[in-house]
Amino acid sequence: MTATSIVPRFYLYGEPHRAAIGRFVHVESLDDRSRPSEWTIRPHAHAELNHLFHIREGGGSMRADHRQISFEAPCLIIVPAGMVHGFAWTSDSTGSVITVSSAYLGRLTECDEAIGALFHLVGVATLDGEGSDTFGSATTTLMEELAWSLPGHHAAVEALLLGLCVRAVRARGLGEEGDDHPMRGSQIALVARLRERIEACFRLREPIAGYAIALNASETRLREACARIAGQSPMQMLDERAMLEAQRALLYSNLSVAQIAETLGFADAAYFSRFFSRHAGMPPRAYRDRIS
Repeated sequence: MTATSIVPRFYLYGEPHRAAIGRFVHVESLDDRSRPSEWTIRPHAHAELNHLFHIREGGGSMRADHRQISFEAPCLIIVPAGMVHGFAWTSDSTGSVITVSSAYLGRLTECDEAIGALFHLVGVATLDGEGSDTFGSATTTLMEELAWSLPGHHAAVEALLLGLCVRAVRARGLGEEGDDHPMRGSQIALVARLRERIEACFRLREPIAGYAIALNASETRLREACARIAGQSPMQMLDERAMLEAQRALLYSNLSVAQIAETLGFADAAYFSRFFSRHAGMPPRAYRDRIS
């Protein structure tokens, strides 16, 4: 049992969970689900769906795993698949939310690796008034295109979605330095593949050498790519993912520390407690009491 099996999992918010089709994309007004819920969206997760919120007016706060993030319009909010998140909106909030399947994002990432990087971490990107208006107009056009099926429908949807993702990448300031350099492009791709591998295998606690072999890269090349693109070592990225899952379990489940250690691949609960204390600055039980 994991933390995300305790937290409600939805397809779209309030809808029973099911597998997302490969090219799934959905756009709706912000208040379509928020107003009936009295502007409060309780913590939940989506297994295969990523969100890109555009906040035109208003603001609020977001619960993102163990963090509380405040935001004000105009801005964009990026929520990756698997992230436990919830919202408390101000009642004057307006905007839209674009939901994209992870499989479809993989297709878009083939056009530019920075799009994949956009959805690796939760984040808020500030927009100016003109940028917000432009983003809103493009989102409206995408919503209209999704409402009918004329010749060229799929190409139009993909072009509009790709353009919106590029605007989000630029608003978030990703990949500003020398993205056209072939070495950087290959490093972005390698780090993206490493993140996918970590997501699939972090509970196995494999050594970094095993990740390098699986990715057909030397450990040196892997370390250099991670340092340049992620600003971390591969081991730091692996530990960060394990810590995130540990924090989710402590926050959103009643699993004991020993049970959490076992689900994360730690054979010894005492070693897991030392690992957690080293990264969080306090033991797991103290973290649960303090954050809860």
